[in-house]
Amino acid sequence: MSSSVKTSANLKTVDPVWDAMLVEARGICDAEPSLTAMVVSSVLNHGGFESALAHRLAARLDHSDVPADLIRQAFEDVLIDAPEIGAAARADLAATLERDPACHRAIDPFLFFKGYQAIQTHRFAHALWRSGRRDLAYYLQSRSSQVFQVDIHPAARIGKGIMLDHATGFVVGETAVIGDHVSILHDVTLGGTGKADEDRHPKIGNGVLLGAGAKILGNIRVGDCSRVAAGSVVLKEVPERTTVAGVPAKVVGEAGCSQPATVMDQIVMVPRD
Repeated sequence: MSSSVKTSANLKTVDPVWDAMLVEARGICDAEPSLTAMVVSSVLNHGGFESALAHRLAARLDHSDVPADLIRQAFEDVLIDAPEIGAAARADLAATLERDPACHRAIDPFLFFKGYQAIQTHRFAHALWRSGRRDLAYYLQSRSSQVFQVDIHPAARIGKGIMLDHATGFVVGETAVIGDHVSILHDVTLGGTGKADEDRHPKIGNGVLLGAGAKILGNIRVGDCSRVAAGSVVLKEVPERTTVAGVPAKVVGEAGCSQPATVMDQIVMVPRD
């Protein structure tokens, strides 16, 4: 074996997210012994991020109807055919750590934040939906709604780098699409209009900020790097890099910055007519 091949074989796979979580997990065990069993089973007993993710989500979704072991096995099977779930989950974790001022460690969303856990559950449900295992996908949607108060149809398409803050009341319809690097506050609805069996839900561009309580209804597009103010009801297309506010929502100005999803400013002063 050549020296270059030996060197390559001895290289350790670099996974900074997982390495940080291992250090933080040991810190939790030292600081709060009552959580040691949970932290060990969720993180320290695993050889990598994907294995730990499947275990943690399955533990949260555990129910007598479908026990955690069966859910975990299904997730591990999904990861074989859809390894991109691991990369997206890392990107979501990094986004939460960067944008949420209440998040100070990589391990916090993984263990405790239901918005993060709900998005990852959807990623597995979506992969199952696409592979034809639609009954299990529907079950995961239903169980996630019960556990996390988040209801995302398994057919909905969601990009990477998503930060779902607080999460309670988040609803996403079947034909909705969410781009990359989007930040979403609680009580947001991406809903349809009417009951026709067609493409009827919103399309959210990249880098968008959806403020708390925003309702986006119908097959309309919210353009890249735009901002929907808290409490707004959006019924028409939103141009790129603009801010909309009100009921119904109207364009009230520019987005305020190049990356609204990163800045997380959802307060908009609407000028009087």
